[in-house]
Amino acid sequence: MSNVEQRPFVPAKKVPTAYPLIDSDPHIKRVIGYARPSDYAVGAATAAAGPGLMLLWERISPSLVGKGGFAPIMRLSGVIGLGAGFLTFYQRSILRFYGFTENKREQEMDMREMVAKVKKGEPLYGESTLTSYMQGVASRNSRYSGVWLHIIPWFNFVNHPHHGVDTAKYYQQAERELEAEKQGQ
Repeated sequence: MSNVEQRPFVPAKKVPTAYPLIDSDPHIKRVIGYARPSDYAVGAATAAAGPGLMLLWERISPSLVGKGGFAPIMRLSGVIGLGAGFLTFYQRSILRFYGFTENKREQEMDMREMVAKVKKGEPLYGESTLTSYMQGVASRNSRYSGVWLHIIPWFNFVNHPHHGVDTAKYYQQAERELEAEKQGQ
């Protein structure tokens, strides 16, 4: 037994959104896996914008830094551009999980993924080696963190059961599908 006091879990706040909430704290793998091709395109355009602007500015108003002076600037703008491109890509995808933007495709993908896990008898959100207390801490620290991605990049790397949605819908859908399969045989 640990000496850590077990505090009650703080439930996720229900934020009113235009679209249904899929997950208030999705794992980074789910966010990247559910990304749309348009997210990749916008992320790539954002990543290319920094170095592209540096080249444009160099043509318009040369810096005259001499041989080898411009290359470090381009490398730095490339690294910053890649970071900005990834954050833009990630935020576009995670906002759909929160229901802030249109998410019909992601709702269907989520239902298929979770129902398949229910049918296999797997835990919905994966297994974790952390204690339930630490899972709650991780959840509280990263819940809705995609909203503040422009302030501090914070990602959920922890599997935990605290996602702000009623998981009964997955079990009900799995039950309906299993009944339909039995009827079809």
